Amino acid sequence: MRLLIIEDDALIADAVQQALTPQGYVIDIMNTATSARGALRQGGFDLILLDLGLPDGEGLQLLAEQRSRGDLTPFMIITARDQLDDRVQGLNLGADDYLPKPFSLVELEARARALIRRSQQRSDNGLSYGPLTLYTDSGNVILNGAPLDLPQRELRLLESLLIQAGSIVPREVLESRVFGYSEVGSNALEVYISRLRKRLNGSDLQIRTLRGLGYRLERPKS
Repeated sequence: MRLLIIEDDALIADAVQQALTPQGYVIDIMNTATSARGALRQGGFDLILLDLGLPDGEGLQLLAEQRSRGDLTPFMIITARDQLDDRVQGLNLGADDYLPKPFSLVELEARARALIRRSQQRSDNGLSYGPLTLYTDSGNVILNGAPLDLPQRELRLLESLLIQAGSIVPREVLESRVFGYSEVGSNALEVYISRLRKRLNGSDLQIRTLRGLGYRLERPKS
């Protein structure tokens, strides 16, 4: 799961990053409206945490811009503003949740997972496709009834393919979810695709390469 934090308070942003990274999130932090716009144009996020007061702009304006583009990525507003008008305005503009500061990191994580489940139209913490299930709350993977241990990047790759199982996932989407803003080598994604393919051997699942389009997790026998 990839999460964007738009927050100019470094202590808060770092605390959220340290709390959520061990849970399998890829975290990107932007501390200005300008840098946030660039990240939002790139896309590929499962959830966006948005502070309202930014040094060069207003967080609600970013929210309004994204919704006007038809972007339905979940937004959670995190802010010290506790006025009812601020909350109502944010929700009316398309925010999915509102968490006032100071907040509990445990509550933040629970709300984040709930928003992501809802956006992916899931009622639980599991992503399933044929004999494969990934539990996003724990990072546990079950294949053909047996546990499958995966390193973090392979886990992120599998999750990204599972979310759109049976459909093509563009290469740039997979790279952003697996590597974030880290520099990516020309064949880095292929290395992880190859590793994941080997782990799926013996099942009726395969990762198909569609040249110039992306990759698809599919069940050829179904």
